[in-house]
Amino acid sequence: MIDRSVQTLLQPALVFLKQGDLEQAHLSLGRLLEQDLENPQVMYTLKGVSFWLDRVRYSQALADDFLRGEYIISQWKPFLDYIKKKGDFNEPIIYALKCSVFTIALRLYRSLLNGTEPMHNTAEIYRKTGLCYKALGDYETAISCLRYAADLNTASSAIPAELADAYALSGEVRLAKIFFREALFKNASEIEICFLESEIISALVTKVANIGFTGEELLEWLPVYGALDGVLNVKRELKALELGKLKQSIYMLENELREKDVKNKKILVPRLINYYFWLIDHYMSGTVEKPKIDEILLRIKLLDEKIYNRYIR
Repeated sequence: MIDRSVQTLLQPALVFLKQGDLEQAHLSLGRLLEQDLENPQVMYTLKGVSFWLDRVRYSQALADDFLRGEYIISQWKPFLDYIKKKGDFNEPIIYALKCSVFTIALRLYRSLLNGTEPMHNTAEIYRKTGLCYKALGDYETAISCLRYAADLNTASSAIPAELADAYALSGEVRLAKIFFREALFKNASEIEICFLESEIISALVTKVANIGFTGEELLEWLPVYGALDGVLNVKRELKALELGKLKQSIYMLENELREKDVKNKKILVPRLINYYFWLIDHYMSGTVEKPKIDEILLRIKLLDEKIYNRYIR
């Protein structure tokens, strides 16, 4: 936390940041440093502002507002990694910087939505607009943008993941569970967890990370542990086309795992277990005989006995 006297000192700079005005925030901090060269909180804030000033200035040389917005948002995770190395994670200062970054990005995406030129990547523009509104706490507008983006791009897993996050942040936990489960089913590896902030999702990510999984492997295990822990417990029966695609995906993964020199086994195993879970849930909601479910359970046991034991408890 910021010391109260320091917070009062930093207040003008933090206000500028929340308005998306990095230049004025930088000037304000510069004046503070002239008064107190050793103040660590001022230095901490200045490092964050300098990081983003460099990125925003670089983005201005890019070809259009879409590329500028994409670049700025892509730097959020590197920024979090950078600032953590510089010292404690100072929540009020990071929040002000976050407001600044996503306000700047939102202006760029809105300029595309309000422009007269025909838009390319429309779904992605609406996705990123929704992401910015979510980061700034306007969950209603975020949900509206993300739902529209989801209608435009039904194959995306990143969009329903962010939609789930927005629903969770707005208190709609059941809808959050539905959309996050769908996102992880479509393509877990595409989800950008650095943009997911809600407690229900963050807690699941933290739990899987604490087991020892990282990167793409962590993403693929999320739906497995989400199912085991009851986080992703809102289920549905699959449509005929979805069921056909699921069975085909299972068949392909099983064949891939049978190969002698199988690559990416650490990724394929949790993905296949997730697919098995979906197939079991589909069968349990219908009239399929128990032996079919038992057969799938046996396949899970052969893949990972610990997961099997937890699942059947």
